[in-house]
Amino acid sequence: MDVKTVLKQIKQGQIAPIYLCYGTEKYQIQEFVSLLQSQITDPEQRDFSLASYDLADTPIEMIVEEAEMLPFLVERKLILVRDVSLFGTGKDNGKIEHKVEALTSYLSNPAEHSVIVFLVQGDKLDERKKIVKAVKAAGTVLSFMPLGGSELTNWVIREIEKRGSRIGREAAEALVQTVGVQMSPLSTEIDKLCLYAGQGGMIDSAVIEQLVARTTEQNVFVMVEHIANLRLEQALDIFYELLKQREEPIKIASLIARQFRIMLQVKDMARQSYSQQQIASQLGLHPYAVKIAGEQARKFEPSRLKGILSDLAQLDYQMKSGGIDKVLGLELFLLRLGA
Repeated sequence: MDVKTVLKQIKQGQIAPIYLCYGTEKYQIQEFVSLLQSQITDPEQRDFSLASYDLADTPIEMIVEEAEMLPFLVERKLILVRDVSLFGTGKDNGKIEHKVEALTSYLSNPAEHSVIVFLVQGDKLDERKKIVKAVKAAGTVLSFMPLGGSELTNWVIREIEKRGSRIGREAAEALVQTVGVQMSPLSTEIDKLCLYAGQGGMIDSAVIEQLVARTTEQNVFVMVEHIANLRLEQALDIFYELLKQREEPIKIASLIARQFRIMLQVKDMARQSYSQQQIASQLGLHPYAVKIAGEQARKFEPSRLKGILSDLAQLDYQMKSGGIDKVLGLELFLLRLGA
């Protein structure tokens, strides 16, 4: 079922007895759990209305017993259950033996006074398992995957407006490029920027540049973007800044190679008529990262990208074997690339 529809139902008081949540976007999952807590539990009585378990050390039959047990001093209780192997594709450590039939039986007649939320740590469920099929038939299964490029930008704009500040689309995209595509660190930076801008204040690219620190990966990403647009001076500025931060040149070269490898893969798969979402799924990347890599790749011929990767492989060998000074070697590579 669609997450937006379920969220709307929960806000209207229509709460299912069982939810199965999975996906890589932990921030969205936590937001979903927080909404359920606000609808089901009273903060002053949370000790009586909220229970947390992990199937790595608790058998599933104990979860069922907890759900069937009448709550104490509250009308309904929320049971959060973390899982890797029962529903997901993770390996079972073998320490706990689960009587899955107990849950199967419970699914046919779930208790009205309990809401069970299974939180699967993984990007997909093991569809071969009978218990997965049973929960899909009886419960509500929700997928929390990363937002696409435009969706993520729109989310940033909405979150900033919720906090009473303003931001343009270009600045919102700059924030995503600076912080990355994970919503949790984005939310943290949004809080900081809104506190700086104040009520009704405008957040522009200059403010983001001033207040938001990039990770090494994001710095390399922006550096490659400058190279793709023939802005060699800005690319070198980032390189020298990374050196000041004592980043290892071999690591920087490796991250540059990774970005150019992604560009080549995206370009190749786009020529085979793969959609942006399909490419993201095949490469294990966020759709927004695929979008940006595709835009960068348009500025290079496939043969040029292959040549750059070959040069980087040769540079990596020389740096590791002592054939060239690491900083000088990478600097010369960037100069040749920009030229």
